[in-house]
Amino acid sequence: MLQKLSPQQIQLMKLLQIPTATLEERIKEELESNPALEEGDEDYNEVFDLDTDFDNEEKAESEDTTDYELDDYLNQYLEDESDGYKTRGDEYGEEHDRTIPVAVENTFHDQLNRQLGMMGMDTEVDEVIARQIIGSIDEDGYLRREPNAIIDDIMFSQGIEVTKPDVLRVLGIIQRFDPPGVGARDLRECLLLQLQDKIDKSTQENTRARILAMKILVDYFDEFTKKHYQKLKRTYNISDSELKEAIDEILKLNPKPASTMEESSKSSNHYIVPDFIIHNRDGELELSLNNKNAPDLRINDQYAEMLRGYRDNLRGKKSTRKDKEAILFIKQKIDSAKWFIDAIKQRQDTLYRTMYAIMQFQYDYFLTGDERRVRPMILKDIAEVTGLDISTVSRVANSKFVQTEFGTKRLKDFFSESMSTSDGNEVSTVEVKNILNDIIGRENKKRPHSDEKLKDMLQEKGYNIARRTVAKYREQLNIPVARLRKGL
Repeated sequence: MLQKLSPQQIQLMKLLQIPTATLEERIKEELESNPALEEGDEDYNEVFDLDTDFDNEEKAESEDTTDYELDDYLNQYLEDESDGYKTRGDEYGEEHDRTIPVAVENTFHDQLNRQLGMMGMDTEVDEVIARQIIGSIDEDGYLRREPNAIIDDIMFSQGIEVTKPDVLRVLGIIQRFDPPGVGARDLRECLLLQLQDKIDKSTQENTRARILAMKILVDYFDEFTKKHYQKLKRTYNISDSELKEAIDEILKLNPKPASTMEESSKSSNHYIVPDFIIHNRDGELELSLNNKNAPDLRINDQYAEMLRGYRDNLRGKKSTRKDKEAILFIKQKIDSAKWFIDAIKQRQDTLYRTMYAIMQFQYDYFLTGDERRVRPMILKDIAEVTGLDISTVSRVANSKFVQTEFGTKRLKDFFSESMSTSDGNEVSTVEVKNILNDIIGRENKKRPHSDEKLKDMLQEKGYNIARRTVAKYREQLNIPVARLRKGL
């Protein structure tokens, strides 16, 4: 039997998933859509219990005026008051300045469109093509769609017929935009575009090495990627130092050109907003929620006054359908505001419970900052401690950060499987990955270690690990195989 989630449960799950950095925007959306919800920092706020089910009463009424009596309902609704509907409280530790430290960012595509606007195109058709191409460029900066697909897109969306030469000509213009390499259709074209840009802008310095690099990419790209350096030296009759200079020029290029613009935007505008803050108070850890993006919320008093007005006007009188509709509208808005405030409070409670369990589980790490102290921990471990569902713990861990005295850490990085050592102890796979990364970082790049050799070296350190597991961890660390780590 499938369990159907209520709208309130769905709302809570969505709120759990979003990080603190975007919570304020979500709250603003709710404030704009529901006039019964407002910001307020009063210590006490009158709010009414909304448990009375008004929707199921008198469903068989005629569509004209009714004999529906609202007096009892309004009295109960107005007299049963509570001070529970505000979001701010002291139960989660210290409060913080609510100023959000995330500046407005321009996306990669926004910046391409700005360059297009500054340059201008010869015809309106060319501009349509250019905007379609820019919209088709992926997050790495590549154009993965074929010209014929772009032609079909323009015909379908704009009703304009263009040709393949038109698309390729406009693409050539966009490929001269910043960052160099944008709009490339594969890695080789991306690197060639960047090299050509460097040659065009450079003086005599390094020009020879860059021209040689261009020849290698044009004629022997496969040999270069497979590091067949001896063949390249024989083909061009060059020395080790000359080949190294050319290869160094290629290695300076960016295989993901869009990342240059994204990183620039992030470094200048974007700051990680921690969701949790852990303080070390003389050897005792204290946890607090970062509340800076959660303004005080309360029910709008004017809506309560509206209901009081209806109660006073209808006392002892028969109500009309218009009266009922007006009261139902007010009730629905207040209900919605109440549910949202409850969801924010539940979000705070769930986040705190989850992070507190993680802090206790990884207490030694948060005290010392030593990554070797990170214990094996899976979602189920925290779910069992908190009594929460595994999926709820997963939502909390996703895209959340904790600020410690050792830096701001991603929460999901603390979750890892366990591995047994030769003496029977269990260690976190995080520890094993750190050691593997350190071994590869210190290897001789002329003779890098194979996965088999790495397995042996880890086993010598006491870690029972298979070669295929070494390969898996190496890939998770974005480290290539030994053949591709080889240098001159």
